[in-house]
Amino acid sequence: MAERTTIAVIISGRGTNMAAIVRAAQSGAIAADVAVVIADRAAAGLELARLRGIATELVAARDFTNRAAFDAALAEAIDRSGARLIALAGFMRILTAGFVDRYRGRLVNIHPSLLPLHKGLHTHRQVLAAHDPRHGASVHFVTPDLDGGPVIAQAALDVLPDDTESTLSVRVQRLEHMLYPRVCGWLASGRVTLDGDRVVFDGKRLDQPIMETLDGRN
Repeated sequence: MAERTTIAVIISGRGTNMAAIVRAAQSGAIAADVAVVIADRAAAGLELARLRGIATELVAARDFTNRAAFDAALAEAIDRSGARLIALAGFMRILTAGFVDRYRGRLVNIHPSLLPLHKGLHTHRQVLAAHDPRHGASVHFVTPDLDGGPVIAQAALDVLPDDTESTLSVRVQRLEHMLYPRVCGWLASGRVTLDGDRVVFDGKRLDQPIMETLDGRN
């Protein structure tokens, strides 16, 4: 049997995307195991992970005097776990370039917009203000450029006339919970890699992100 890839999931909050990855791993839907869930604060997602039988670590950002010291401690926790893939899942801190370079090609993030549109925070508000007809989620490799790394895959939905920030948040999060585990599975099996600044899928360099057909309305 092929060795299963191990994943470290890094969170700051409830950990709903983390839970989706754990469910996919524990059900056998992806060829990976979550080795550890790490949080930068006393996040609710840590207890959720423990209930799923996943090892957890708290690397509290407030205990460190600067970003470099925090990132060094976070890297130590990841390396102790033996994880090969690192998935940021609602992690609300900007990582240093040194940390990002250390895990280049193994560090991914999910962002609630159709990148390169609407980087940063409050993406649902940005979509409504821009009167965008479509919205969605993107999984991308992490680079020092905030929300600017090569995008692996996206899932989209139509913005409805009566949508609000709240309804968009719920609908997009449903897409995230389907998209992120799927992409983690591709990474775990070697179907997706990073070649320079280009995503490679099944041995072919992509000219644009994979657009997954997922239903976030139900």
